[in-house]
Amino acid sequence: MLALFVGFGLVVGVLFGFFGMGGSFLVTPALLMLDYPASVAVGSGMAFVFGTAVIATLKHHDLGQVDYKLGVIMITGTTIGIEAGRASVYYLESMGLAGGVISVAYVVLLGGVGAMVTRDALKGDDDGGVDHEAADKDLDEYEIPDVAKKIQRTVRIPPMVTLRGDVTVSVWVITAVAFSTGVLSGFLGVGGGFIRMPAMIYAIGVPVPVAVGTDLFEIVFSGGLGSYLYGQDGGVSLGIVAPLLFGSALGARVGSAATAVVDSDEIKVYFGGMLLVGALAVGIGEVGSYIGSSTLELLGLVLTIGAAVVVAFAVLYTTISSLRVTRQQQTSAAD
Repeated sequence: MLALFVGFGLVVGVLFGFFGMGGSFLVTPALLMLDYPASVAVGSGMAFVFGTAVIATLKHHDLGQVDYKLGVIMITGTTIGIEAGRASVYYLESMGLAGGVISVAYVVLLGGVGAMVTRDALKGDDDGGVDHEAADKDLDEYEIPDVAKKIQRTVRIPPMVTLRGDVTVSVWVITAVAFSTGVLSGFLGVGGGFIRMPAMIYAIGVPVPVAVGTDLFEIVFSGGLGSYLYGQDGGVSLGIVAPLLFGSALGARVGSAATAVVDSDEIKVYFGGMLLVGALAVGIGEVGSYIGSSTLELLGLVLTIGAAVVVAFAVLYTTISSLRVTRQQQTSAAD
């Protein structure tokens, strides 16, 4: 079990650092499938998210991809949302419904976001997913998505704030995004990045690389607060969190560094596929738990871990390939 947690932490760290999301949301359902209580699964998941986000944020800071003004504004809404989500977990747990409701929520969210990302990838839609090529462009030349432009024109409630990429938006829009994803963080035991990062792009309009880095910065606070609140009630298990963080310490640094050299359009379809497989895995595991089938529960766990492993290796393989191409180009230029 110790080796499993360390290995899973390594994989999740790579995904977390590269996407600003992408694997931490698999930790809680995996723990639920291993029959941990819902509060322990969610609380330990949040503590792991906190530690991994600290590591990844430091790397994104080095790359200049963190808008601290945006991150600080979001913290207030997120804090309130986390407490609301946490209270919901304990209420449902008192009724004996927490595990099932959380699992269903995972299936719906992972399936929905996964379908959207996969559709965009297969259509070759440049507006979807995470495009780290934007990191090489001047942020002042960043083209704000049409949805974000419409929101910015419609919601002009003061105070207004100007963010990196020359984006001007109402503080209330930022707060609404933060509160909504804070509720998800507190309820599901995740950083909320797989919802918040697309929201920052399409609702607030910030550049993609800045959305990734700022999302991680904000997760440091949401994950820290959530794990503290759950820890107060005995919902954080160091026996789970420590080995996960041990593995993710390296993975998060590698994944964050990869954003500087990889165009994620190449693996966007794998990321969307991972979310869809994750949704299927949680669904299978929950059915197995409901009918008492250990085989289905094991299958769900294997699919959950397998989906994350495949995408993590895709990130690493693409990173190595990109570095080789760059080195060959440098060698040819020197000759």
